[in-house]
Amino acid sequence: QVQLLESGGGLVQAGGSLRLSCAASGSIFGGHIMGWYRQAPGQQRELVAAITSGGMANYADSVKGRFTISRDNAKNTVYLQMNSLKPDDTAVYYCKLSYLIYDYWGQGTQVTVSS
Repeated sequence: QVQLLESGGGLVQAGGSLRLSCAASGSIFGGHIMGWYRQAPGQQRELVAAITSGGMANYADSVKGRFTISRDNAKNTVYLQMNSLKPDDTAVYYCKLSYLIYDYWGQGTQVTVSS
């Protein structure tokens, strides 16, 4: 079993920055993908960014150039640096770890961007 613990959400003004962290613990094997998703009220959950264990990253078009995903494999931790935040970025952000056919989710952390 894998547990994911997110931190770093909060309230920020438009144009500001936040850094999310997600620490994974439990039975973690190499070769897994970690990512960040978000869900705004009334919307479907969507991919924000994901990164392989080798460091290859992909981003949603809406966050390219503003958000950066990174990971520390020794700490089994993934980060999301969010810059130039917009009110449209307001959502609950979820961390996800994918390995083979298994997906594990964190409990989510609220990010609110005020205009």
